[in-house]
Amino acid sequence: MLARKQNIFTYLEYGAGRDEQSPLLVLLHGFGSNEEDLIGLAPALDSRLRIISVRAPLKLGEEMYGWFPIEFTPYGITVDHDSAGRALGQLMAFLREIISSYRPQGGKVFLMGFSQGAVMNYLTAFNAPELLHGVIALSGRMPDSRPEECEMPLGLESLPFLVVHGLYDDVLPIANGRDAGQWLKENLSDVTYREYPMAHQINDDALNLVASWLRERINNRIF
Repeated sequence: MLARKQNIFTYLEYGAGRDEQSPLLVLLHGFGSNEEDLIGLAPALDSRLRIISVRAPLKLGEEMYGWFPIEFTPYGITVDHDSAGRALGQLMAFLREIISSYRPQGGKVFLMGFSQGAVMNYLTAFNAPELLHGVIALSGRMPDSRPEECEMPLGLESLPFLVVHGLYDDVLPIANGRDAGQWLKENLSDVTYREYPMAHQINDDALNLVASWLRERINNRIF
């Protein structure tokens, strides 16, 4: 595993010795975590993948980072939308640089995020679907602002999505996952939605599904 830096982003790389044009998976951690979190899942995923786990730009505390500020209130989680927009711009620029540097198969990346990282997945897909082979959104929520049917970005309708959520999630309750699954199925053509008896986490069943979903797309060369 290697630690690297590109522009403002620090990230860890797993599978660096693989071919330059190996399929590339980018991992986005949740609020209050860091790049060391999701990279621990890498050995369970397809060995053909080159995987990078990105540290979010907002420092919250010792080894704690986020993509944008949020507040936990009695009425739910509130979001700093201006900061989220800035983080999205930074992330899209980073992905373009990574694609240019790593030259992955098909010139795009798979994007996988947990919690707030999943929110960044949705924002990226809605604004720059041309950068992505597919999206894996784990225990997240969709942005309040979503593309209208008549203004769907080119390529979004056919972008593969895997959405996984825990039935007992007490951070982002299951209604968030169901809302995302329903909207995506109504607007996109390749959507897999699954619920598991877990909290705000990724259990073994969810990880096995992620691994098989990625393996199927690599085998079928959906690039």
